[in-house]
Amino acid sequence: MADVQSQMIKFHEAIKLKRFDENETLRDKREIILKRLNSGLKKLDLDPTPKYEVIDQGSYAMDTGVKPLNGDYDIDVGISFKISKDDYPDPLEPKKWVYDSLVGHTKKVEIQRPCVTVYYQISGEPAYHVDLAVYSDKDNNSDGKIYLAKGKEHSHKENKIWEESNYPSLINLMKNHFQDSEDAKQFRRIIRYLKRWKDFKFQSKGNAAPIGIGITIAAYKWFAPNKVTNPFDNTTKYNDLEALQHFVGAVLSNFQMVYSEGVWTKRLEVLLPVAPGNDIFTKMTNSQMTVFQERLQSLFDSIQKAQKEVDPKEACTLLNQQFGCDFPIPDEKDTAQKRSPAIVSSSASA
Repeated sequence: MADVQSQMIKFHEAIKLKRFDENETLRDKREIILKRLNSGLKKLDLDPTPKYEVIDQGSYAMDTGVKPLNGDYDIDVGISFKISKDDYPDPLEPKKWVYDSLVGHTKKVEIQRPCVTVYYQISGEPAYHVDLAVYSDKDNNSDGKIYLAKGKEHSHKENKIWEESNYPSLINLMKNHFQDSEDAKQFRRIIRYLKRWKDFKFQSKGNAAPIGIGITIAAYKWFAPNKVTNPFDNTTKYNDLEALQHFVGAVLSNFQMVYSEGVWTKRLEVLLPVAPGNDIFTKMTNSQMTVFQERLQSLFDSIQKAQKEVDPKEACTLLNQQFGCDFPIPDEKDTAQKRSPAIVSSSASA
């Protein structure tokens, strides 16, 4: 079996997206938005100016981000207003505060159902966008819960809701999932590998591709560290490819027959472990879910083939086809099998 752990680590370093405190460019972009929001709120005809707390969200907060293939970086920020949802029965009202504060900052600012999105472009191409989720703070609600403002401007009334959300608890769950720091590092690497695979294999946007948070929560539920400890010197060696194989296999085993869209079909259900506790993949159609399963199976088969390869170059070539050009293929001279020279008996005939 070829040892490709060094190539896995190189791949991880190539795709890893640093957190805000490590990434100066994205941190600066985030701060520009927040300064604009702060000054914009003060200019609105609101008395008093609503106070809020900033919540780091998404893969940056969880430290599971990957560099986007299309260059369009996604920055997630939570704006938790110090308001009670009962005082604002229309959740669009505080979302409009954010929109009105930021509109005109770039060419495109939109109210999406779960957030307000600010788009940035460079030379006409998407560069990054900032998703600002709007919350009602737990300290201002009688039940002590956090609520997310959901709905678009022209949504039907029943689609404009305050939905219970406990995103801070989700961040803490992910951060504290493993006590062993090295186990936690492998956990985050495995998530990043599968996220990059998803970006490479699902070029389309929308619900056709499994969303990143779904992969992250699936790992929270079904990933197990893969390591071997040497009893003589107490050193530990991690095997990311083996861990990835077991995780992908676990995901595949959790596809279950369900009745959906009027037919019996196999679907993957991944429930959010905090409020609102919904199935993260519920928006994928049956056909999209089938494609997801088929491509996962192809990934699983390729990993198995790679594990059986003796030559690391051949193993990495198989993995490169699943993960894209950032997965390194070593030079043949670096992977040539070192075999012991044949021993010739002194009594052998000439």
